[in-house]
Amino acid sequence: MTELTDLTAVQLVDAYRKGEFSPVDATRAALRRAEEVQPAVNAFVRIDAEEALAQAESSAERWRRGEPRGLLEGVPVSVKDILLQRGGPTLRGSRTVPTAGSWDEDAPSVARLREHGAVFIGKTTTPEFGWKGVTDGPQSGITRNPYDPSRTAGGSSGGSAAAVALGAAPVSLGTDGGGSVRIPGSFCGIFALKPTYGRVPIYPASAFGTLAHVGPMTRDAADAALLMDVISGPDWRDWSQLGPVAGSFRAGIEGGVRGLRIAYSPSLGGQVAVRPAVAAAVRQAVESLAALGAYVEETDPDFTDPVEAFHTLWFSGAARVIQHLPPDRRELLDPGLREICAQGARSSALDYLAAVDVRMELGRRMGRFHQTYDLLITPTLPITAFEAGAEVPKGSGHRRWTGWTPFTYPFNMTQQPAATVPCGVDREGLPIGVQIVAARHADALVLRAAHALYEAGGARIAPPATD
Repeated sequence: MTELTDLTAVQLVDAYRKGEFSPVDATRAALRRAEEVQPAVNAFVRIDAEEALAQAESSAERWRRGEPRGLLEGVPVSVKDILLQRGGPTLRGSRTVPTAGSWDEDAPSVARLREHGAVFIGKTTTPEFGWKGVTDGPQSGITRNPYDPSRTAGGSSGGSAAAVALGAAPVSLGTDGGGSVRIPGSFCGIFALKPTYGRVPIYPASAFGTLAHVGPMTRDAADAALLMDVISGPDWRDWSQLGPVAGSFRAGIEGGVRGLRIAYSPSLGGQVAVRPAVAAAVRQAVESLAALGAYVEETDPDFTDPVEAFHTLWFSGAARVIQHLPPDRRELLDPGLREICAQGARSSALDYLAAVDVRMELGRRMGRFHQTYDLLITPTLPITAFEAGAEVPKGSGHRRWTGWTPFTYPFNMTQQPAATVPCGVDREGLPIGVQIVAARHADALVLRAAHALYEAGGARIAPPATD
């Protein structure tokens, strides 16, 4: 018999509608799973069992009356502890954030979940202020990989990825400033989407500016489309939001890939050394898309690694995050964060604007690229999960997390939609992800291609053990 924690959000809502079980049943199962896996993986900073069960009871009553409030009525969800959620502190992974306060406001995406009847089971872990591509730090400790707890879950939305992979609620909200939903999505074997910038409103504004996106982390692309229909609504608090979505993301997800023009770049023109197991799994996913009727050409986008410009933008943003802290409070920060903040503080306004110039040119190049190709396919990451508690793999020679994430952060700079889809495992049983990228505003196309992979069986990997 299928356990409730194995079901997707779409399946849960369908079962509620048929009266097969209630939101209380699903919430109890999700809470039980969250408590069971927490000691091994450390996915949560807070589990709100009492409040979640109260929300589930209210949801069950609405279903009994035949009056569901929205698209996620009764679905257990989790939220990364970067996003405001009223009723409890949002500490952002930092010991420098005071817990005292009213905490009476939801971030726009969290507010939309609430309006649509979601049940909040807890807040998930993040590195301090979401600064790096793994999830560990002085406030919440180390978040570990569901497939091998000696490995990292990735980051910075590592808690959300681990929670979804292990069935502690089928969907979660993450944030992505340089790969932060896609990195842990790839390492933990789940689907994760970084939407076009502005498609999901953000408030408060991120110190990392328009690099920062909010996106769904889910069991599959169909759940992500459902979540996008909920969280993409406008919110006046975000001045940079896009206009209302025309139509539904769920409505077009079944369109398939026949006739789409797909560019497959296995290594960004030889710039990235990709592990053979990763390269083979990604190539197989591309072959699946070709078998489904897509026109695939092995070619590369015309750009060189923009890492220095990204560092200027990212490190300057980090410096801005901690600017208000007195020296004694800064001693509480993750040492790596202190280091990049010091580097960011040394950047001048001209340095920053030069990085913006690089970003604009990169966006122009990708805009031209997508005049020819509907989608770009790459590995999500060149490696699988490495040892927990480290920013970079031992012996890699990398100084910062950006050294092993060259496929993710460029598309934060260009604001394009990009998703990771599980496409296999390596010899150690660790998940591998394939990245699907489209032109700005073509989020629905990314979801459509990802869903086609799921429907063809090319995106299904065995779930992690939970006993």
